[in-house]
Amino acid sequence: MIVLTRFRVEEPEVPEFLEGAHRAVDVLRARPGFLGVDLARNLDEPTLWTITTRWADVGSYRRALNGLESKMVVVPLLSRAVDEPTAYDDWELVGTNRPRGEA
Repeated sequence: MIVLTRFRVEEPEVPEFLEGAHRAVDVLRARPGFLGVDLARNLDEPTLWTITTRWADVGSYRRALNGLESKMVVVPLLSRAVDEPTAYDDWELVGTNRPRGEA
């Protein structure tokens, strides 16, 4: 599964964002189930960035966010993210998918 997290970062904030992003990625890399990461900047809209991580399964990702180190390093970065769903999986594995808040 992948987690695609987008961020809006104004030019003066880029160095601070990158420092935080690299620290967060280092923490996530050490977690079980981590498969890979891409840190990218949008070609057409330079304030738009993404961190895309790949995981063995959704449980691995959720567990990676637990623990003191993640709460101190990863969660503060994620609080800057665009508020939108981030977790994706193979469409054949997802099954019936309902919008947030729908039972």
